[in-house]
Parts: sequence; structure tokens; C-alpha cells
Amino acid sequence: MNEKLPPGLDLLWERLDAPTSEPKPGLSLSRIVHAAVELADAGGLDAVSMGRIAERLGFTTMSLYRHVKSKHEVLLLMLDAVATVPAELDEPCADWRLGLQRWCRTQWAMLHTHSWVTHLPIAGPPITPNQLAWTDRALAVLRDTGLTERDKAGVVLLIANYLLSAARLSTELGPAASGESVAAYSTLLGDLVDVRRFPALRTAIDAGAFDYPPDATEQERRFDYSFGLDRILDGVAALIRQHAG
Repeated sequence: MNEKLPPGLDLLWERLDAPTSEPKPGLSLSRIVHAAVELADAGGLDAVSMGRIAERLGFTTMSLYRHVKSKHEVLLLMLDAVATVPAELDEPCADWRLGLQRWCRTQWAMLHTHSWVTHLPIAGPPITPNQLAWTDRALAVLRDTGLTERDKAGVVLLIANYLLSAARLSTELGPAASGESVAAYSTLLGDLVDVRRFPALRTAIDAGAFDYPPDATEQERRFDYSFGLDRILDGVAALIRQHAG
């Protein structure tokens, strides 16, 4: 294995080809990561510390450092643990657009199950084994589009960044995205925006651009990524036509 890998990544890549076995009783790397994920799922990244992980497992904090060097390593291991690629993405998909929509749908579910992922510090492009597996599956969907490999990589990076930012916004909005909150916001806009100062905005308000349809379900009122994704995929379709033209 490459000795130049940053701390944490060396552990991930060494484990990739190692034989799988049940962890022995007592403290282990997998138990540390599992406990850290449970803490993050329940209380966000702020709930994750070496002390709390140790307390959850019934060990001393110092004992953790026989398995990991730092909290940063734990965060990398946590990310890779929850980012396992679902088997659905290995099934063939004849249409590139449907394939990318499926890719986004499954990643969106993961990002909402483990919303703390959207708050992890970004230190560079995807590099953990499971992150690269997600990238690989998206590139495979674009295999027969006629795009150059550089363009395919650019499309995947664009969609991944959009999905990550949309998931973070969705998580942070929380109750603010409810039907009641949106209705209150629409009413407030109606009171604040006058046609002389904000003519275009007034037109949009009067047209109901900031309202949900009266019959919209609670699921439909939640912040979604589909509108932005469709516009991105429209652009990808135009790029594909350009290459074919």
C-alpha cells in the first residue's frame, strides 16, 4: 500500500483486501467506528468525540488510540462505513438519465439517513474506497454516451456537489420547509414586497411562485433536489447531443 496515504486512509485501503472476520470480543476498530456512527446519527458531528466513543463502548479514551491515531481518522472511517454502495447500482440500466437519477436517489437516501455526512469538512476530492465506488458507478452509467472521460468526470463531480449541498440545505431547513412555514413565508412576502420597489418579485408572488398547491402532500412539501437535478441532466443531454453532432 502507498505509504504516502494520509492517516486514516491507510487503514481504509489496508482493510479493503483483508479477509473479513467477526471482530473479537473487546475493543476493535469496527466497534469504534460503529459507536461513532451511532453517536453522529443521534446527535450530529458535535456528539462525536474520542471520550464519548470510549464511554459508549465502556473503555478508556486512551485505549482507543491503540486502534486509531485521531478523531480525523475516525471521521474518515465513519464516512466510508455509511457510504457502502447499494447493490441496486450494480444492476444494468439502459438509459444514462435513468441511471443517474437512480444514483442520486440512493445517495440522497444515504445522506438523509446519516445527515451528519453533509457537515464533514471537505479536504479534497473523493478518495475513500466507498466514495470511489460511488464515482465508479456513476461513470459506468455514462459509458456509452459518447462523452469524453474528462466530461464524464465533470458531470459526476457536478451532480455529486449539487446533491451534497441540496442535502445539507434540506437538513438545515428542517421544520422551516413545512407547509405551515412556507405559507407563513409567502404571507410575509406578500406584506413586504411592493410592486414599485420589487416589480418582478411582486409578479412572482402574485402568481403563487412561493406557494405550495393546496392539495400538495407533506412529502411534496419537503425540500427536494429533483428540479435542480433535472436542469443539470438537461444540460448533460445537450452536451451529449453536441458530441454526437
